[in-house]
Amino acid sequence: MTIRRALPGDAAELVRLRGIMLSTLSPRDWNEDWREPAGRSLARRLSTAEPDHADLAAFVAERPDGSGLASCAVGVIEERLGNPHNADGRVGYIFNVCTEPDMRRRGYSRSCMTALLQWFRDRDVRAADLRASPHGEPLYTSLGFVRTSDPTMRLRP
Repeated sequence: MTIRRALPGDAAELVRLRGIMLSTLSPRDWNEDWREPAGRSLARRLSTAEPDHADLAAFVAERPDGSGLASCAVGVIEERLGNPHNADGRVGYIFNVCTEPDMRRRGYSRSCMTALLQWFRDRDVRAADLRASPHGEPLYTSLGFVRTSDPTMRLRP
């Protein structure tokens, strides 16, 4: 299995995998209008002129038959106000971890996640957050993630 950093040309496949992931988390009560802008945004962010200074990275595994991506993990580096546990305030946020249903249980997500976590370490990011589905939680726990006591709230203005 080869894991590689995603390129701008992978954006459509990453959005396709995101659709698979989102459909497992909630009822499919949306239209497809989100896909094109999401793909444009992702392609733009993956095409940064200086990859070593990018604030977004995606790691992917291709299907063995070459027909597309089997799995992915995407993350961003956010810079928040520092605190006693993280003086520079740099925090990783992981999202869009997905494996094609017919390719699951083969280590693809683990390998993509391991590459993404190394990308964070290489950039001295000392904390990473994610939201875990019940299916993904065992993987994340095995990689060292723990539940926090911080409540999450959201406003949609």
